[in-house]
Amino acid sequence: MSKELDQTDRRIVEILDSQGRTSLTDIGKEVGLSGPAVGERLRSLQERGFVVGFGARIDLRRMGYTIQALVRIKPRSGQLHTVEKMIEEEPRFTSCDRVTGDDCYVARLLLRDVAELDDILLPFHDRAETNTSIVKSFVFENRLPPLD
Repeated sequence: MSKELDQTDRRIVEILDSQGRTSLTDIGKEVGLSGPAVGERLRSLQERGFVVGFGARIDLRRMGYTIQALVRIKPRSGQLHTVEKMIEEEPRFTSCDRVTGDDCYVARLLLRDVAELDDILLPFHDRAETNTSIVKSFVFENRLPPLD
């Protein structure tokens, strides 16, 4: 799919990913286009599905979420859909992937305090096995892969 992006499109995506509030004019200066031309390229990237949205990066620690955990979840027999719904309905799970292997789900959980783990995970114990790892630090977060 990246073959549909030319070098200028790739650079625009990289700039937006690292500096989302950069003006179209400033992006244009960096890629050698006018601001309106960058705007047209951006609209095209959205229409073709390469850019699907814009958002802010939030400092979760500043918002009180000082702990993140990765939770591996293995539903008991016949509980797959119930467990998936429970994950979806708990807003402190911020992402969840279905995975291969022994577990069915790997989810990221935000916590204000480690004691919240019991409150959140206790309802799962009748329906699933869980294994939790506390995140100590980040090597990197949500970076773009090479776009070429």
